[in-house]
Amino acid sequence: MTAVVTDPAEAGAPLAAEAARFASFGWMRGTSGNLSVVTDRDPLRLAVTASGLDKSELTPADVVFVDGDGAPVDGGNPSAEAALHARVVRLTGAGAVVHVHTVASVAMARRHPQGIVLRDLEMLKGLGLPDHEQEVLLPVIANSQDMGVLGDRLEAAREPRVPAVVVAGHGLYVWGRDPRRARHHTEVVEWLLELELTV
Repeated sequence: MTAVVTDPAEAGAPLAAEAARFASFGWMRGTSGNLSVVTDRDPLRLAVTASGLDKSELTPADVVFVDGDGAPVDGGNPSAEAALHARVVRLTGAGAVVHVHTVASVAMARRHPQGIVLRDLEMLKGLGLPDHEQEVLLPVIANSQDMGVLGDRLEAAREPRVPAVVVAGHGLYVWGRDPRRARHHTEVVEWLLELELTV
């Protein structure tokens, strides 16, 4: 069970650290991308990175608390995609969601708009698969500025064994039970995409 967190700095510290890490890889250029962590389950509450900020410079206070629909609870300006973060959490039970804008995810979605097949790779174990002798489809969904529409597409396309989805022309959404696990999943998925891009 997730402990209730009401202090923005307590919720924001791990998000600021993860954002700085992803930004150092070039995955959150400019003010792009956003991160969230569940702070309560009943009712559902998330801390989401605030909109329009350079992710390499976030402080622990640069978060906004949102409800299970992604709406701000106590004011503030969360990422426009907070509603999708909340939808992912409701669908998957995740404790943290990562959204990054990587070149590999956009390029591979252009090559494989019906989904990206991943098979026979040891790194698949980093997503929780039992061994390398697996074949899974990383879903690719069409982009939309309407988070309800995007959430419907994600729900329809989601592959339960893969904690990620690519949004065409946009980037990558990845989730995990906590920020650390979501980071690991993000790094693994991005490695797989970079590999497929080179072959």
